[in-house]
Amino acid sequence: MENEALENQPNGESRDKIIQVNIEEQMKSCYIDYSMSVIVGRALPDVRDGLKPVHRRVLFGMNELGNTFNKPYKKSARIVGEVLGKYHPHGDSSVYDTMVRMAQPWSLRYMLIDGQGNFGSVDGDSPAAMRYTEVRLQRIAEAILEDLDKETVDFQNNFDDTLQEPTVMPTKIPQLIVNGASGIAVGMATNMVPHNLSETVDAICAYIDDREIGIEGIMKYIKAPDFPTGGIIYGMEGVRQAFETGRGRVVVRGKVMVETGKNNKESIIIHELPYQVNKAVLHQRGAQLMGDKIIDGISDVRDESDRDGMRLVVDLKKDAIANVIINQLYKYTELQTSYGVNNVALVNGRPRLLNMKDLIVEFVKFRHEVVVRRAMYELRKAEERAHILEGYLIALDHLDEVIKLIRGSRTPDDAKEGLIQSFALSEIQAKAILEMRLQRLTGLEREKIQEEYNEVMKTIAHLKELLSNEQMRFDLIKEEMLEVKKKFGDERKTDIEYLANEISIEDLIEEEDVVITVSHLGYIKRTSATEYRTQKRGGRGAMGGKTREEDYIDQLFIASTHATLLIFTDKGRCYWLKVYEIPEGERVVKDVLFRIYYNCRRMKKSKPLLMWPICRMRNMSKNTILFCVPRKVLSRKRN
Repeated sequence: MENEALENQPNGESRDKIIQVNIEEQMKSCYIDYSMSVIVGRALPDVRDGLKPVHRRVLFGMNELGNTFNKPYKKSARIVGEVLGKYHPHGDSSVYDTMVRMAQPWSLRYMLIDGQGNFGSVDGDSPAAMRYTEVRLQRIAEAILEDLDKETVDFQNNFDDTLQEPTVMPTKIPQLIVNGASGIAVGMATNMVPHNLSETVDAICAYIDDREIGIEGIMKYIKAPDFPTGGIIYGMEGVRQAFETGRGRVVVRGKVMVETGKNNKESIIIHELPYQVNKAVLHQRGAQLMGDKIIDGISDVRDESDRDGMRLVVDLKKDAIANVIINQLYKYTELQTSYGVNNVALVNGRPRLLNMKDLIVEFVKFRHEVVVRRAMYELRKAEERAHILEGYLIALDHLDEVIKLIRGSRTPDDAKEGLIQSFALSEIQAKAILEMRLQRLTGLEREKIQEEYNEVMKTIAHLKELLSNEQMRFDLIKEEMLEVKKKFGDERKTDIEYLANEISIEDLIEEEDVVITVSHLGYIKRTSATEYRTQKRGGRGAMGGKTREEDYIDQLFIASTHATLLIFTDKGRCYWLKVYEIPEGERVVKDVLFRIYYNCRRMKKSKPLLMWPICRMRNMSKNTILFCVPRKVLSRKRN
């Protein structure tokens, strides 16, 4: 049958035109192509701007339409049509759903689109149709699109090769860190949680100052994820693991409070939910638990939320204990939920698992590339402008000859050739002179041209210095990031609740500078540095401290409360003490409160020696202070 079919094919087609392939290899090849298309072109964000292609195309399409934050709103259907027809030839629902999510305050920590109309609710209600809603870019989106026209990023052809679209946005916002991302690709997925912009900017600046900073150092700035719906992060072990490895489990609880009403009846008020928890589903679940008597202490569950905020009320029976019911709600409902962090993003077009430092490193690397490309573009434009201004100045210096030559020329081309030959001008300069308006021949206009030329030359010198000095470029990145923080930064919305085994005394001690005073007889105290003041010209000196009649202050220095005091005796023993463990005393208190060593007068030894500034020894923290004392008494001994 097969042979007869081949022999009877029209147009003389024969068996020779059939290519034999291995079906296993063919299926493998096709599936790999499909999976890479999904991974790169749909599901995973780019580590540089934190956007997927559809998000990037929506923002670019709105920017091309001039739909910015200071312009009137446009119908969502208008934007969807623009993006579909020019850049993203897929279903209109994919584009509109993307726009809706970027306009929902409970979905993105920092919204990129300003929506007007019904964009859904935290109860899971669907948004209105695109013909009813209107949108425009948020102000923060301008920082993502800024410098797009200065050749800072590469462009590529759109799907039909008629237009150009950016491959990445030259963003100043660390979008991937502050807004997170989620997506399911083929064989892999990503789930990145949002963080606070102010904390993230501080961490980026800290990395620029110290490239060797570790996760511990970064966590001093970025405390934990910061969700748009607030809530409480319960325990830091999963957060720390996610920061260190890129994978972890973050437990989040809703915020509740207990109110006492009439007849001393208590009610639990839920006013913040964990991220991506549906309030209507939670309400329904609470009612179900009450009806099934799984939680016996609930008498009613109702939703009193309004435009002023969320308020989900759980009324308790008289004999119910509020804390017990709250813990049961955490156990049986989504009032407590966990998020599996999986920081997978595209780095140089390939999926990669990234920890928090990796995310910061890649963003700073990209910002550096953008700054260099922008400076090169501005330098080229400045040099082109300086070239034309030089031609203007030459023409104004020989104004009569130029006018005579132009009047004597038969055609503009003859005039241009005459200018080039007579005054050694370039073709660009000659053309600019011919197009110059007559009003620029006045003396005042000449001064303006000279001033503009001087300014352009200063700009050229600055840009050349910037391109030759790496430290200047990183200082500029820091300056721009701090400006972003000033414009768009805000306070944390999500609180952190540490578990009992995660709290150390040092975490509860505020880090501040204190003045440590050591007397000759071996007494020591710490005093807040704010008690001391700078003596101004003509002022009376303030007493640094009081001692007993037979004693005097031998050492006085400043240290942080988190620093460690290392004390060596003349016999070679070492003792350590945290600065915050030194008892606090006022500046003028006589009896210093803590004794390191005693009976110094009887010992024929040299006086205690304070080693300052901090001694740098191998494997020693830079927050360590060393000094030597005669042997004998210390409060505690350590190896």
